[in-house]
Amino acid sequence: MQLVRGLINLQHQEQGCVATIGNFDGVHLGHRAIVDKVLQKSREMGLPSCVLLFEPHPKEFFMGENCPPRLTCFKEKYQKLLNLGIDKLVVLQFNQALRNMPAADFVEDILISKLKIKHLVVGDDFHFGHKRQGNFQLLEQMSARQYTLEPTPSVVVDGQRVSSTLIRELIASNKLKQASRLLKAEVSMSGRVGYGQQLGRTIQFPTANIAIKRRNIPVNGVYLVKCHWQEDGKRKSAWGAANCGARPTVDGKNYRVEVHLLGVSPSLYGIELAVEFLAFVREEQKFSGVEELRAQIQRDVVYINQLIKNYGSK
Repeated sequence: MQLVRGLINLQHQEQGCVATIGNFDGVHLGHRAIVDKVLQKSREMGLPSCVLLFEPHPKEFFMGENCPPRLTCFKEKYQKLLNLGIDKLVVLQFNQALRNMPAADFVEDILISKLKIKHLVVGDDFHFGHKRQGNFQLLEQMSARQYTLEPTPSVVVDGQRVSSTLIRELIASNKLKQASRLLKAEVSMSGRVGYGQQLGRTIQFPTANIAIKRRNIPVNGVYLVKCHWQEDGKRKSAWGAANCGARPTVDGKNYRVEVHLLGVSPSLYGIELAVEFLAFVREEQKFSGVEELRAQIQRDVVYINQLIKNYGSK
C-alpha cells in the first residue's frame, strides 16, 4: 500500500482513483462496508483504491486531553487498511489551516485537483470542511463531470448503528465480546515495550510497559489478555494479566498499560507487543501499600488462570 503524507506529496498524484474519506477509528464493520464498495468500484474502473484520513484525529485537535479515547493509533489503522487491500493511503495533517478550509475549497483543491478522484464513496453521515459545512449534498453539487458519487448507508447490528462511539461505549461497559463483534477483531492495542520503574519485579510480577501512542485509550482496569510478538522471526503468543490506568497505589499520575505474561518470561524490551483484551477482571483500585497490591495481583492471576481454562474448553 502506497502511503502519501501531506498535501505537498499530493502534487505528484497523476493517476485518478476511487476514494473514500474519514477517520476510520477502529476500522469497524461500518468502515469495512465503505471500503468494500471502494474496492469493488476500483476493480470495475481499473483505478487504484484510496483512503483519505486525517492525523491527528480532528477531535484530538479540538479537545486535546479531553478527546474520546482512540480505538486505533495510526500504525494500527494503517495495518488494518493494508490487510483489507487498499492501494493508497493519503494522510493529511489536521491543523488550523485544514480546519479553516471551506468545504468547497477542500473538494476543488484536494479531491479534484490533487487527488484526482474519479469515484467517491462516503458514509451517509459524512461531514467535512470548516464548521463541518460540507456534506453529501455539496459533494453531489460539485461532482458534475469530475467524479461520480456513491453513498453508503449505516451498518446496523441489533438495532444500533455501528460507530466508533458505540464501540467505545461497549468497551467502557466491559462488553468486550459485543465490541469485538463490531470491530470484526478483538479489542486490542499495540506498542513498543519500554522500561518502567521495575516495581513488578520486586513483588514477583514483572510487567511489560506498553507505549500507548495516543492521548487516551478506551480500556481501564485489570483484564485477561492475549499477547503476540515476533521473536527470531517467529510469531509468539502468551496469556497475560493487564493493568490499564493511572496506578493509584504507586503514583496515580501517568496513565499506563502494563502486562504480566503468564507462564513465560521473554525479554521484550524494545519489541512491539500486540495486546488483545478478552475479559474484564476488575476496576483499578488504590491499596494501602505494595504488599496489599501484591496479594490482590495473586488473586487476579488465580482468577485469570480459571478464565483461561474456560477459553480452552470452548
